[in-house]
Amino acid sequence: MLGPDLVIVAVNEAYLDATQCTREDLLGRHVFEAFPDNPADPKATGTRNLRASLERVLETGERDSMALQKYDIPVPGELCAPDDGVPDDSAPDEGAPDDSASDDGVPYDGDDCAEGAGEGAGEGAGQDGGGGRGSRDGGRFEERYWSPINIPVLGPDGAVQWIIHRVEDVTDFVRGHAGAPPTSTDAMDADLYTRALELQELNERLREAHARERATALALQQAMLPALVPGLHLRVAVRYRPAIGSLNVCGDWYEVSELADGRIAAAVGDVVGQGLAAACVMGQLRSALSAAIRAVGGPAEALEALGLYARSVDGALAATAVQAVIDRSERTIVYSCAGHPPPLLLQAEGDVVPLDQATDPPLGARLDHVPRPQATCPYTPGGILVLYTDGLIERRNEDIDVGLGRLAKSLSRHRELAPEPLADALLVDLGVTGGTVADDTALVVIGL
Repeated sequence: MLGPDLVIVAVNEAYLDATQCTREDLLGRHVFEAFPDNPADPKATGTRNLRASLERVLETGERDSMALQKYDIPVPGELCAPDDGVPDDSAPDEGAPDDSASDDGVPYDGDDCAEGAGEGAGEGAGQDGGGGRGSRDGGRFEERYWSPINIPVLGPDGAVQWIIHRVEDVTDFVRGHAGAPPTSTDAMDADLYTRALELQELNERLREAHARERATALALQQAMLPALVPGLHLRVAVRYRPAIGSLNVCGDWYEVSELADGRIAAAVGDVVGQGLAAACVMGQLRSALSAAIRAVGGPAEALEALGLYARSVDGALAATAVQAVIDRSERTIVYSCAGHPPPLLLQAEGDVVPLDQATDPPLGARLDHVPRPQATCPYTPGGILVLYTDGLIERRNEDIDVGLGRLAKSLSRHRELAPEPLADALLVDLGVTGGTVADDTALVVIGL
């Protein structure tokens, strides 16, 4: 069992018997210090592949099954015994497979083995094993082939607390029977191993490309999404949760800004699509709407202008948006929706009112230009305005009205909270605080 720093924190008795080591030899050592690559094999990739798998487990919190691996291990009798110059006659022969240990020295029952906690596993951690620990730094290695699975153990906060490294020894399968002449089965085994390595290498390249595109998309999105402007005289909380495990990180946007006459403009929107293309479209639409609301008379005219502009932007059709303008002197909210879920207004008296009296199709959906609707809703000081994207309320195999009702109930239940804690409470109640979510979620909570 490994800690998040990949240090061995627990071993069982069978493991110690198989490697002829004591706990003092292994506990507290980094897994790649205890089991390094074979220095005599310049093509060794065992540590590199295992490290990549363990890092994926730490990053995603999900189990990772590796392809067939060649990972030579130190010969136990030579590398764990005290370095006194006297050969250990009890050490297994170098060429003989040890049925009590896996490829990385981890004991197992039957076909499987694991590094796990045994009785007294924590004893002796970090201590020097009387010469045994230092003597593992050099010596002979035995060729081994194995198929590992790395399984996370999550803590109460959802973070990876431990990793169980479980392997299946497939050395005999790859080698075939010792001393037997090559057969067609041996050739198939060798071909299987070669193709497994090729597949793993291809998967690694795909993962790296995916990670690069995701990192670039996130950086681009963060540059395009505005920071909240200080001095709005409003309490505003913003939350953005990208979809996990996908490149759908760039479809949503939000903006809260002050207009020249002192009114507050708040908008959220959602672009169809994923990846860098969606990021570019999002940036163009957000900027266009931000400019339009400053140049025209109200939200409806701003969305009309945005709809016309969307027709000239590849990937912008069917995008949705809602624009609201808060007039604190009149205590009103003027709004218009283009295919977007309605904002919710929590009145100071406790009533939750959906702003759904000015809904229209998504941007660019109409062939002919038709003026968009606009509505006005009064509010009392102390209320809360909530704008969001559909990732907050939409669930597979569930009507969107169910999610909208869930959000309204949560808003009413937490009506005494200020915008910052309220935003967190809404995310918890709607189930988008962790794990895998299907869509991006943008949430803007404004105290009125």
